[in-house]
Amino acid sequence: MAFWASGLVGVFTRFEKLEVTSAYYSGDKVVLRVRNTGSADTSIDDIYVNGVPCLGECNIAPTIKPENTYTLTVGSEVEITISNPPEDVTDGEWKSGVTYEIMVHTASGKNYPISVLIP
Repeated sequence: MAFWASGLVGVFTRFEKLEVTSAYYSGDKVVLRVRNTGSADTSIDDIYVNGVPCLGECNIAPTIKPENTYTLTVGSEVEITISNPPEDVTDGEWKSGVTYEIMVHTASGKNYPISVLIP
């Protein structure tokens, strides 16, 4: 009985945890490396720039938007490139000398923020 119960606890203690392992500006894009260090697969459903959701207008690769989530399996890593911020943020262009707060948003509602300075 105890063995069965300990297995049951493992099912209910799975958790989401992403780590942004690097974030930088390269050429004309912001590049994020994101790793799933939790115990459950996670779906990334949007990227926010300075609190504004991209909603498909930031030219993100791989394509990430609410209707097209990106599943990050346990232990895996993805490189996300963001070509431009949303139009409501600095007119949709990266501006030199500005620090942007970039957030990876998941389908479960969690946010994983990181700051990137545009040189």
